[in-house]
Amino acid sequence: MIRLVSGIVVLAAIALGAGMFIGAGRAPGPTIEIHQPTGLIGRVARFEASVDPMDGELTQVDAVIEQNGASWPLFSLTTPDAGQLTQETQTQVRISREITRESHAELTAGPATIVVRATRSVLYGLREREAIARVDVEARFDPPRLSVVSSFHYVNHGGAELLVYRVTPPDAESGVRVGERFFPGYPAAAAGVEGADDTTRVALFALLHDQDLTAAMRVVARDAAGNEAEIEFDHRVFPKQFRRSRIPVSDRFLEQVVPDIVARSEEFRTLPLPPEPGLLAQYLAINGGLRRINGERIMSLAADTSPLPLWDGPFRQLGNSQVESGFADHRTYVHDGQEVDQQIHLGFDLASTANAPILASNGGRVIWADYLGIYGNCVIVDHGMGLQSLYAHLSSIAVTAGDTVTIDDQLGLSGRTGLAGGDHLHFAILLHGWPITPMEWWDPHWIEDRITRKLRVAS
Repeated sequence: MIRLVSGIVVLAAIALGAGMFIGAGRAPGPTIEIHQPTGLIGRVARFEASVDPMDGELTQVDAVIEQNGASWPLFSLTTPDAGQLTQETQTQVRISREITRESHAELTAGPATIVVRATRSVLYGLREREAIARVDVEARFDPPRLSVVSSFHYVNHGGAELLVYRVTPPDAESGVRVGERFFPGYPAAAAGVEGADDTTRVALFALLHDQDLTAAMRVVARDAAGNEAEIEFDHRVFPKQFRRSRIPVSDRFLEQVVPDIVARSEEFRTLPLPPEPGLLAQYLAINGGLRRINGERIMSLAADTSPLPLWDGPFRQLGNSQVESGFADHRTYVHDGQEVDQQIHLGFDLASTANAPILASNGGRVIWADYLGIYGNCVIVDHGMGLQSLYAHLSSIAVTAGDTVTIDDQLGLSGRTGLAGGDHLHFAILLHGWPITPMEWWDPHWIEDRITRKLRVAS
C-alpha cells in the first residue's frame, strides 16, 4: 500500500513537473518597446529601446539594423560597450546608442528595419522564452539645401531686418540664427512674395540689444531626419548707443504702486522675500523677480503668432505723444541717495494726456488683454510672423483676447497701473518675444526699404 501511494505521488510530481515545463514553453518572452528611431534616420540618430523580463532573468538582448539582406549590430548584452544599458525600473532596462555615418558607414539611403531580440529565463532557469520587436525606418543622409534670395541686409543693434531664402526639402525647419537666438522662417507666398514656390521662405530677425555686435548670423535648416545645414549671408551691423539714466524712487511712489501690484499679482507670492518685508524690499522683488516672471509670460505668448503678416505698412505712434524714455535705456534706481537696483527699459514711454485713447498701432489679433504685473493693465497684439506690439499701464482695457483689430482701433485708455509713476503708455515691439526698437516700425522709409522692397524684388 505504501509503495502504491509513493508511486502515485511520484507520478503526480512527474505530471506536475511536465505540466509546468510545457506551460513554461507557452510563457511570453520579455516585453520590448522601441522608442526611437520610429520614422527617419539622419546622419546622426538615436536608438533607444526598453526591455522588461518581468519575473524572469534577462539572458540575452541583441539589436540590429537590417537593410537589403544585410545586418549591422546596434547592441548586444554580451558585448554592451557600443551602447548604454541603464536600469529604468526594478525589472526593466533601457538600451541606447547613437547611429552615425561613422558607426554604420555601410548603411545607405532608403528603407531599413530596426530589430530587437530579447530572451528571458522561465521556470527557475530551466527554459527560456524569446521576443522580437521590429520597426521600419527610412535613412536620409543628404542635408537640407539653402540659398539666399534677398541682399543688402543692414541690421541696427537692437533692431530688425528681413531675409528671403530658399530651403529644400520645404518641410525642413528653417530660419535665421543670430548668436544663440533663432528666428523661424515663414512661407514667402503668404508674406506677399508673388510667384513664390513652397521652398521660398521669409524670416524677420534681429540683433538684440543684449547681443554682441559680432554675433554670428546664419540661415539654418534641420530636416525631419535631423540632418542640419547652415550658410552665411551678407550683412552689415550698425552700432547704437543706448542711454543711461538714474531714476529716483521716492517713498510716495512706493506707497502708490507696491500695494496694488502685491494685491493683484499672484506671481508675487512666489518670490523670495525677507520676513515682514517693507515697501522697498517688496519693490525690489517686483522690479527684479516679478519683471522676470512677466517677461517669461510674454515670451510664452510669442508662439501664439500667425504665419501670415497681419500688419500693413508702417506702425503708428500714439497720437500727439512725446517720447519720455528710449529703447534699451540702462536705468539705475536711487532711493534716499542710495543705488538700489539696475534694469533695462525695453520699450518707449509715451505721454500725451491723462486717459488718452490707446489705439492699435497696426492690424492684428489680440493675444493678451489682462493685468500683467509690472505692466499693469496690458494688451498685446500679434501682427503675424512673430511680430507683436505691447501696450502697458492702461487705466482700462476695451478688447479681449481673440479680437481682430485694425490700425487705430481703440484698445483702452492710458493710465498708471503697474510700475508707472504717472499717466503714460509703455509701448514695445516684440519679435518672437524679444523686445526690439519700435523706431524702425514707425518709419515708413524703413518699412519700404527693409521690408516692402525686398518682398517686391523677390517677387
